[in-house]
Amino acid sequence: MTGQSAGRERLTSDQRNSFLAAVLGWTMDAFDYFIVVLVYADIAEDFRVSDTEVAFIMTATLLMRPVGALLFGLWADRVGRRVPLMVNVTFYSVVGFLCAFAPNFTVLVILRLLYGIGMGGEWGLGAALAMEKVPAKRRGFFSGLLQAGYPFGYLLASLASVIVLSWAGLSWRWLFGLSIIPALISLIIRARVKESAVWQSTRERLRVTRTSMKDILFDPKVIRRFVYLVLLMTAFNWMSYATQDAHPGPGFLNAIGVGDAGAGSGVTPSLVAWIAVCNNVGAIIGALGFGTLSDKFGRRSTVLLCALLALALLPFFAFFSFLGVMFLVPSVLMQVLVQGAWGIIPAHLTEMSPDAIRGCYPGVIYQLGNCLAAAFSLPIQEAIADTSVYPLALGGTVFLALFAATTLAVAGKEAKGIRFGSPATTSAVTES
Repeated sequence: MTGQSAGRERLTSDQRNSFLAAVLGWTMDAFDYFIVVLVYADIAEDFRVSDTEVAFIMTATLLMRPVGALLFGLWADRVGRRVPLMVNVTFYSVVGFLCAFAPNFTVLVILRLLYGIGMGGEWGLGAALAMEKVPAKRRGFFSGLLQAGYPFGYLLASLASVIVLSWAGLSWRWLFGLSIIPALISLIIRARVKESAVWQSTRERLRVTRTSMKDILFDPKVIRRFVYLVLLMTAFNWMSYATQDAHPGPGFLNAIGVGDAGAGSGVTPSLVAWIAVCNNVGAIIGALGFGTLSDKFGRRSTVLLCALLALALLPFFAFFSFLGVMFLVPSVLMQVLVQGAWGIIPAHLTEMSPDAIRGCYPGVIYQLGNCLAAAFSLPIQEAIADTSVYPLALGGTVFLALFAATTLAVAGKEAKGIRFGSPATTSAVTES
């Protein structure tokens, strides 16, 4: 490569298009998911249901995500990445769009169940396609860029809600109408993206060696790694729920007295909206920055750095929240660190996955960890809050999540820069 180091080789048009498709898919996936968060009250009022019943929509979506990861992942491992990803994006785009026309709450819940299947399948397929195509020495950078699509989708949803609901004065249904946009991504995949060469070579090697996917799925080493990585993803999702969803969340806002003239916090609903925007900007910066650092220092070392810095920041994040706008700084910095650790995940999970099952393995791990974290993170926080003050509940929950992530990162393995498609990675990967 003339005039360039191997670590800075330029992407081909196919690599760029594949990666762009994955990023756009994950961004718009997050956009559609967070729309519900932003129109809770509007949906409840329209259908005359309680906020608790509306919250079930999120739970329904969450529970179906592992199902989607498994179904679409197994399909992708059998027939390739391109067609399943195209079908997946089109499926969740159309389902999201149909939510705009839901005649009643029951139909909306069913549609969000179906949407959860699509959302669950997208991350694993997009990550597999992207990471199998980008240069191995730059996987950390592209991993961070891919994962940054999630907070960027949240950011777009926040801005869209302001434009559609506040400025234009339109119904919440118009936001779901925007969900059809991701369907355009399927056109990019169909017209400009080639099939993964790693998948093609792996399928040929499995045929020659007469090895089945079942043999690999039930390999004791692969199962042990699966359990470990699910625990790791549980800790990571716990970090996100504790720092992103709960700060500023309902409990936080009640604690500091938003709208209470005597609270003296200086916090208004408008400021809260800007906190969410700033947090997502910080999350994008963190994912990009620390994802890139992981190419040099390793995946686990980068996670440890982020977690330890977050632990040092925790007292300011949890206990200085009552200083009015001053809590914006530790809030944004916490997102830089937490989502910085997340920036390595697309690369790390795909590198730790055998070639033959990379379509389903990382996605199922990711989504199972998400479900487990959701099952106990917020209940633990609420239980602590019932017996103490809210900052202690927030700080205690975040501490447990960061401690778990640190411990699991130390105990685990990594395969940074491993060459996909080699004989050694067809059924397993080399751990270091």
